[in-house]
Amino acid sequence: MPVHPTTPDLERSDERERVQRPRAGTDVPVAIERRERKRPAPERLYGAIDLGTNNCRLLIASPGRGGLRAVDSFSRIVRLGEGLSASGRLSEASQERAVAALKQCANKLERRGVHLVRSVATEACRRAENTAAFVARVYEETGLALDVITPQEEARLAALGCESLLDRRASHGLVFDIGGGSTELVLVQFCPKSGRPAIAAWTSIPGASPRCTRPFATTTVTTAITPPCANA
Repeated sequence: MPVHPTTPDLERSDERERVQRPRAGTDVPVAIERRERKRPAPERLYGAIDLGTNNCRLLIASPGRGGLRAVDSFSRIVRLGEGLSASGRLSEASQERAVAALKQCANKLERRGVHLVRSVATEACRRAENTAAFVARVYEETGLALDVITPQEEARLAALGCESLLDRRASHGLVFDIGGGSTELVLVQFCPKSGRPAIAAWTSIPGASPRCTRPFATTTVTTAITPPCANA
């Protein structure tokens, strides 16, 4: 993955300049030290790209006290997994949509001068027969190196992303990551001493929102709910 280093300081912030000025009432110069005003350190930015079965997302953030501060973001529905169940391959149309979205992500990363980026791809790329060719195409056209992660790594990242939202008063927590091609369930257990969460168990189910809704798509929406005892 290309790393975009921050622009180095061209001048040291603690550099001193000696200025020669004449002593009052004489022509003898005297050295006067003038300290340069200290410049703030350049902000380091980090980027994360998640290319899922249905969406392409980008987050650019800077580290700070207590966590990360979001600086920029991007989200686009690309439907990368469209037709995958029938053909076993990423279609040309879905690849075009994904590459177009990733080009926009790459442009944002370049404009922001992002220091380090991680780009991951999930279920659609895990299942497709032509993933290797697609990953090579993405790198050639955008400069982004996609990492096709395992279900276990996807579960770990989901738990890590939800860490600050978990209630540490409980002994365990359950994280659901419902994506476009798979759903990860992660059982998190809190360490009694450190309070930090650890993954106790996890599973990945090859089914998610688009794959579950499309077979049952309907134009009829029913809001009425019949209580179980209504006909008793």
